[in-house]
Amino acid sequence: MAENVTLARPYAEAAFALARDTGSLDAWAAALDRLALVAQDANARDCIANPELTFQQVTQLIVGSAGINLSPEQQNFVTVLVENDRAQLLPEICDLFRSLKNRQEGVKDATVYSAFPIDDGALSRLVGDLEGRFGKLSVKVQIDPDLIGGVRVAIGDEVIDASVRGKLAAMAAALQN
Repeated sequence: MAENVTLARPYAEAAFALARDTGSLDAWAAALDRLALVAQDANARDCIANPELTFQQVTQLIVGSAGINLSPEQQNFVTVLVENDRAQLLPEICDLFRSLKNRQEGVKDATVYSAFPIDDGALSRLVGDLEGRFGKLSVKVQIDPDLIGGVRVAIGDEVIDASVRGKLAAMAAALQN
């Protein structure tokens, strides 16, 4: 939802600035990944939205459920989110933070859509080939059974469609012309 991204942006930018200034981008990225997973859980969402729980209880629930030791700054960040009724935005904050971190490090986001799970060897060969053309990539794999077979890769606004569905669509277009 665009509104959530708009609300999450200042928090992601603040976390990024703090992480960059303290040289802890990787630690913050890992912490935000875990916190986002907590915020995506249905039970956690119910607790976050529960008006009967105090800010301290919700903060402790989120911090405790993350399963990692958060730095004092990261715990304060969660507290600020809870007090401002923004803890539900942790997934969007995490995504925005990742984008800022990748831009800082010269890494491009890539999504590989595959009809079936890709084994590690095939994925590393594919990423190696793509990085030869696009530079350093942060790759996310999503399963899309509609592709029938093959893969479709989206890097920024460029799409490489090597799926069976894409080839069938190209053949149908060629036959119509």
